[in-house]
Amino acid sequence: MPTLNIQKWISQLQRNFYPDTSFLNPIPNKSALVNNDKVNLQEAGVDPNVLINNDSYPISVSKRDDNPIEIELDLFETENTLVRRPETIEYSYDQMEDVIKGHRDSLRVKTAERAAQAIAPAADTENTPVIPTTGADNGDGLKRLLPADIIKLKRKFDDLDIPFDMRYLVLHPNHVEELMLYDLDIFKDIVNIVNCQPKNFAGFNIMQFT
Repeated sequence: MPTLNIQKWISQLQRNFYPDTSFLNPIPNKSALVNNDKVNLQEAGVDPNVLINNDSYPISVSKRDDNPIEIELDLFETENTLVRRPETIEYSYDQMEDVIKGHRDSLRVKTAERAAQAIAPAADTENTPVIPTTGADNGDGLKRLLPADIIKLKRKFDDLDIPFDMRYLVLHPNHVEELMLYDLDIFKDIVNIVNCQPKNFAGFNIMQFT
């Protein structure tokens, strides 16, 4: 007796994986400062001097000049995706909704990649300290990140009086691995590890992004 082959379709779609972009969460929303596709803000000028045991009056007057900063915003767009109505009816899942989600995820990942690059200091300056890694060669011609390197960065942040709740260190997963390989036992003691992700070290809120 002939048999009838039956295909079964489940209403699930296997999607790609996307990197975690939660490192952007602590950044304050500046949408209210946007004007003509640009962010306009001010950098505070020099604070006044403090006089000790002053005996000269009237006290001199100084003017504070705030520095305007204009940041031009990037425009992100996705390519169009064609969705045919007859095909969506035949599918066992909501193709239109999934296509929209794909556009959102693509935008989220690309803007996060751009943000990670844009937020990082362009050079080592007095107000944007950058420290070199000093570990052994990692096989790619780069030096491994050591706990001592982060402690050096802490000293520079201390000199700038940056509040501890505003100190964030976004590491590449390779950096996290290098710290764990340095001495896993010590790393467990000094770092709160949740799902193999460091959360705090040397006063820094540590996050990672690929």
